[in-house]
Amino acid sequence: MLILAIDTSAVASAALVSDGATESRLGSFATEDTRSHAEVLAPGIERLLAEAGLAGADVDAIVTGVGPGPFTGLRSGIVTARTLAFVWNKPLYGVMSLDAIALDVARSAEAPPEFLVATDARRKEVYWARYTLTGARLPRLLDGPHVGFAADLPGLPVYGAGAGIYSGVLHAVPGFSDRQPEALGLGRLALARLAAGEQLLDSTPLYLRESDAQVPGPRKRAL
Repeated sequence: MLILAIDTSAVASAALVSDGATESRLGSFATEDTRSHAEVLAPGIERLLAEAGLAGADVDAIVTGVGPGPFTGLRSGIVTARTLAFVWNKPLYGVMSLDAIALDVARSAEAPPEFLVATDARRKEVYWARYTLTGARLPRLLDGPHVGFAADLPGLPVYGAGAGIYSGVLHAVPGFSDRQPEALGLGRLALARLAAGEQLLDSTPLYLRESDAQVPGPRKRAL
């Protein structure tokens, strides 16, 4: 099975992942900039396919990170994934973006039995979720996702860029304190879950906050 995975919950990223005989990465990219998703995503996907010698027809499914993340960035990835799935007539699945970091933790040598993943939610808050490990060393969600102040998180090891930003109040794990969700991890996790017969999410975004943009009300009548 060949999956095109896309995530823009923090940085813009995409990956081509195949199970084949053994799980393999056919190509991936991730930006460092958290504010240029729309400009780089479509050209990056086009390059991925070209470098792998593939076309949209060769993709079996599309996976998109559904957040949590900010409105503008998250929409870029989800809309791109929905458009490609429609044009190529491919199934579309959603995966929570924090799961990408959780998979890296689960596959690390010293993964704790329970842990948190946190990313920057701005406004002095973090997006976070709580995980444990399955027997197959895959992350299993216990609680979340949530958005809130770092000081209010449970006292567990914390992985992800949110831990690095608020290392003064969180138990940040060295080596993971700048980690952002990326499409490669989402694609790998989607393959593992589909192979295990698990259901994936749809592409509904997890914003966790109300939009700052509001529809204006009727104009007040002048007296």
